[in-house]
Amino acid sequence: MISIFVQSALDNAKGSTLSKTNTSTGKQRDLTEGSIAKTMLLFALPTLGSSALQSLNGSINAVWVGRFLGEEALAATANGNILMFILISFVFGFGMASTILIGQAMGSRDDAIVKKTMGTALGSIIPISILVSAGGWIFAPLLLDLLGTPASAVDLALTYLRMIFIAMPVTLTFTLIMMALRGTGDSTTPLWFIIISVIIDLILTPVLILGIGPFPEWGIFGSAFATAVANTLALIGMVVTMYLRGSVLTLKLPELRFLRADRDILKSMFSKGLPMGLQMIVISSAALTMLSLINREGVQTTAAYSATQQLWTYVQMPAMALSAAASAMVAQNIGANQWHRVAGITRWGLIFNVILTGAMIGVLSIFDETILGLFLGSDSEAVPIGRHIQLMATWGFVFFGIAQVLFGTMRANGYVIWPLIVMVISMYPVRLGFAFGLYPLLGTDALWLSFPAGMVATAVMGAGLYLYGGWRKGKHLAAEEAAQRSEEFRAHTGTSASFRDILPTTVWKLSPIRRITRLHRRLQKRLQKHRMRRKHKRSSRGL
Repeated sequence: MISIFVQSALDNAKGSTLSKTNTSTGKQRDLTEGSIAKTMLLFALPTLGSSALQSLNGSINAVWVGRFLGEEALAATANGNILMFILISFVFGFGMASTILIGQAMGSRDDAIVKKTMGTALGSIIPISILVSAGGWIFAPLLLDLLGTPASAVDLALTYLRMIFIAMPVTLTFTLIMMALRGTGDSTTPLWFIIISVIIDLILTPVLILGIGPFPEWGIFGSAFATAVANTLALIGMVVTMYLRGSVLTLKLPELRFLRADRDILKSMFSKGLPMGLQMIVISSAALTMLSLINREGVQTTAAYSATQQLWTYVQMPAMALSAAASAMVAQNIGANQWHRVAGITRWGLIFNVILTGAMIGVLSIFDETILGLFLGSDSEAVPIGRHIQLMATWGFVFFGIAQVLFGTMRANGYVIWPLIVMVISMYPVRLGFAFGLYPLLGTDALWLSFPAGMVATAVMGAGLYLYGGWRKGKHLAAEEAAQRSEEFRAHTGTSASFRDILPTTVWKLSPIRRITRLHRRLQKRLQKHRMRRKHKRSSRGL
């Protein structure tokens, strides 16, 4: 599930290098003209493909763990991953804001601000992640107890979770640098090193789980350790590549002072990133509560739910990709003052969502037993439970996609507070209220039906905001800031910087200091002209 929020996107632009500090490319893609349907598909489909690649890593790990270590181990990874997700939520909004600020500085050609922002982000995230890592190691047993982890899975979950906490600084630093690279307009480098990470993980996971050849048989610890090694090697390779290419993000020896957080930049990061971070925290905390309820049903139910979550990761990808496409297209069209295209963009996004998400659900419904068997084993008693879960709940992702397209449209104009409120209502009063309130009547079916109940509620409230909310008028962000918000939303949904050959819509925007300087120069010129006129008049009178 984490990978759906943090991932690279496909890039086919030629000749791009990190050493360039400008945003010009050899090819531009204008989202404000041409066929809306064709443009949206060209934007969304590569994003969809790259999302699938990133999520493959988690799925492969789940297959190895479920097939060779059993249902208890798979349940343990579900508990560990959800805790990892909520911890990343606390810093993800911070990273989003860093990406926005870096993108704005790149647009204004201000390399110094780019480096200061990167230094402030790294200088803040790394110490925080180390503290979280140490605290997580110490309090891991308490966290698992609060989740109600099944007794048979506690030892495995503790081993898995503590390895996750050890790797936390590397994981968060890797994530932050990838996001920063996208802020500079480079999505190719993160994509390549994600591919490298996945390949290493695919090789190491079975080797360390089973103890193949000279390697030790580490079981579930081997699964977590393989992921940590893969991310560490990918991070080292990415940083070395950035320095070799002379990336604007790299800090040379005299610039290491930028690792001391700049107060103004840090304040801006928190103010911009708070809404996105809060939304992720809402989602992850609700997921934690749901997992604690599911854990009560036993290890087989938890394992079945974990396998079903892997399938849901792929089902929601069309919605995420289309939401990113809608957000980017709407932002550019608002910036170009072409509001007449906004409704068409939203409409095509909804149409494609129904078609693509519906097709995914249909395929899953036909082959669910076979697919679940890959994770659980074909003879596992958890397979029928998993089939029941997906039949009861997966249809709700059509409504999930509707909400994401609508939110993507509205966020493109800086409308972020009300979507956050809608998410809070959908996650807590609706989803959790449904699960708790109807459990005495429906039993475990109340848990599974609470997922589509929350998704339907989100879509209905999202439609109300789209039709009657004030996102089209009132206090909006400026057009250039709205475009940056679309970058923030794409990153949040795991589809940031889908094309490097799209010029940022803020490329012409000057930094505040440069605006003040230019204004000062204009005032000086006017004052000088005024003085010249007065001098000329005096000389004329003297004659």
